[in-house]
Amino acid sequence: MAGNRFFEKRTEQSAIKATIVAKYFMAWASIIGSTVQGRGGKIAYIDFFAGPGSYKDGFASTPILVLQKAINDPKLSRILVSIFNDCDARCAQSLQTTIQQLPGIDTLKYAPRVFNLKVDEVIAKIFTETHIMPGLFFLDPWGYKGLSADLINAVIKDWACECIFFFNYNRVNLALSKHSRDKNIDALIGKETANALRVGLKSLSPQNRELAIVEALRKALDPTGKRYVLVFRFKTARGTRTSHHLFFVSKHFLGYDTMKHIMAKQSSAMQQGVATFEYNPADRRHRFLFDLAKPLDDLEDMLLRDYAGKTIAFGQLYESHSVGKPYIDSNYKQILKTMEEKGLITAVKPGGRKRIRGFANDVLITFLRKGK
Repeated sequence: MAGNRFFEKRTEQSAIKATIVAKYFMAWASIIGSTVQGRGGKIAYIDFFAGPGSYKDGFASTPILVLQKAINDPKLSRILVSIFNDCDARCAQSLQTTIQQLPGIDTLKYAPRVFNLKVDEVIAKIFTETHIMPGLFFLDPWGYKGLSADLINAVIKDWACECIFFFNYNRVNLALSKHSRDKNIDALIGKETANALRVGLKSLSPQNRELAIVEALRKALDPTGKRYVLVFRFKTARGTRTSHHLFFVSKHFLGYDTMKHIMAKQSSAMQQGVATFEYNPADRRHRFLFDLAKPLDDLEDMLLRDYAGKTIAFGQLYESHSVGKPYIDSNYKQILKTMEEKGLITAVKPGGRKRIRGFANDVLITFLRKGK
């Protein structure tokens, strides 16, 4: 099966994906684990398309990396409930065997559970109607079958539930290029949206096609505009085409900001210290191109336009302005320092308290109007 061939050898892209998921899992578990007392005292990691547990070249896949981190963390080992599934019976059995052979697996209070179920609308309905403990869900199908907006919306509906999923852009783009309807695509981004894309994509450039498809999925995951959605892009080995995206969906800015920092660090390139939120194997061959982009200059222009004549605390500024933009807190602090040196802003502590240096969350920033 194609899904089995995927695990022949771990690619650079697979390694980056696994690193992002494992790092976020530990950050999320640390934050949520300290607050679950009185809420059942458990947190969950659930993977619907878990695979066999390791690549044939010996590298561990994401489920094993997550379990290894839990085994090595005494607090986490007492509260983690881990559930894995793969619709391929051979993958499920291989994963079960790999888990059983993990050193220290018996130290986990709750033994990992492995299922062999088809992921479809029935699974989505079950999670829609079930109250879920705080959980991080990871969905990484071989393609897009089984991945639906209903399923993602169902698993993140409850408190402290978040979702990371691997989006096979290459296959979705190909499917939308055909005139025939694909019910799996309809389930992912909605029938009306899919139909509009099937017509509209024909006249778009490859870059704009990608933007249109990603934006359609982002809207399907955030229908009310109250969620936080992050996207990390993976390029092919030659760096000429997009192959996949890693999507993250949260209901809280803290989760969004935590993942944003992790994705930024895993980006293959920086422009003026601003991450591209992309892994492109070709970046190391084209470093000179990054000198042409000036995203920090763009941020300065945006801040001067959006906040002219206004005073706002740094923490409030960062949370309200950074969403949907590639900037993390260090980028804002860097450009604000430059703007202060230029006389474009003033920055003081509330109540006239002495400001030592830098931009703590309570530092009040006043943006001068143009011409002053």
